[in-house]
Amino acid sequence: MPLLRALLRGACVCACVGASHATAYVMLVGPARAVVTLAEAARKARSGDVIEVDAGRYVDDVAVFTQDELVIRAVGGRARFVSTGAMAQDKAIVVVRGRDVTVEGLEFTGARVADHNGAGIRHETGRLTVRDCLFEDNEMGILTSNDASAELVVERSEFRRNAVDARFQPGDPGHQIYVGLIGRFTLRESYVHQGAFGHLVKSRARETRIENNRITDEPPGRSSYEIDLPSGGDAWVIGNLIGQSATTENNTIVSFGAEGYRWPVNGLVLAFNTIVDALPHGGRVLAVREGATAVDVLDNVVLGNSLQASGTTGRFADNRVARASDFVAPAQGDYRLHAASAIAAPTPDPGEVRGQPVIPAREYLHPRGSRPVAPGPRRPGAFQSTGD
Repeated sequence: MPLLRALLRGACVCACVGASHATAYVMLVGPARAVVTLAEAARKARSGDVIEVDAGRYVDDVAVFTQDELVIRAVGGRARFVSTGAMAQDKAIVVVRGRDVTVEGLEFTGARVADHNGAGIRHETGRLTVRDCLFEDNEMGILTSNDASAELVVERSEFRRNAVDARFQPGDPGHQIYVGLIGRFTLRESYVHQGAFGHLVKSRARETRIENNRITDEPPGRSSYEIDLPSGGDAWVIGNLIGQSATTENNTIVSFGAEGYRWPVNGLVLAFNTIVDALPHGGRVLAVREGATAVDVLDNVVLGNSLQASGTTGRFADNRVARASDFVAPAQGDYRLHAASAIAAPTPDPGEVRGQPVIPAREYLHPRGSRPVAPGPRRPGAFQSTGD
């Protein structure tokens, strides 16, 4: 009976694909398959299925997924989805409304809509995990709803040059990642860069965790904030390389609570980051609106500015100001400290904040990844290994 069901649904086979999909049906998608497009797969799939998309280029193949416990992944290489005008529900190349959906190995480009917020993926409900994906040259990379029960996890992915056409800026800024008033947002081991007027990462989530990423505007980027947390929330920004370009549209790098606090806990932990400010003068690392629950700024390394902060008091400890010579090869993006640098000396353990450890267990590995760091004393900044 299971085999008959698979045959009736077209190019599906029963396979063991992990604990949560131990008896899932695998639907094969591609030009030489019975199911040719992702749109067709979205119509035929059932909750619990695995959709495997052959590597290749798929033009104007847009889809809406409402199934639960679904996996959509590329096989044999990258599956690239290019919009030249087609959009799912006038929102995105892919719209996700299922509970516990994973998207892996896909690329999204070209998303444009009349409202100027066309996204590679529009996440509306449930838990979405995006892994090893690329979002480039859309108006938005990922855009979520304001469902307070929703969760977004982004791992080992890249976002670049997502922007609204210059004719509509600054009124309609495009963000690389725009997370609404959802329950939880996690960004790790990802590379976010080259914005245009919008922010690199914007999150209104109740809880935001941004850990072990490279979030750097880079020429010719001209983003506004590198990280914008306008509604506050329980925010943890740990172990990241964060960089503001000389052509930025806003001289603040990290902003917290700019539009008012919306959540029961509105605390920011900014710790063990390497922060690079390419502005020749006038830059500001952090802006916090008055009224935050707590602010902990610990063990960061800052190049190009002192650790200037406005609108806040809190715990500021063991942050260090660097020179270019303290790093291995900053012009090439290598911000590991020289072992002999004075600011590379180990820093005291900052302890826990709100019952959680602050010391990072991993460090970012370019272009999209991380590696564990050995137990023991920590250096300030994002990188525990040195270049010596």
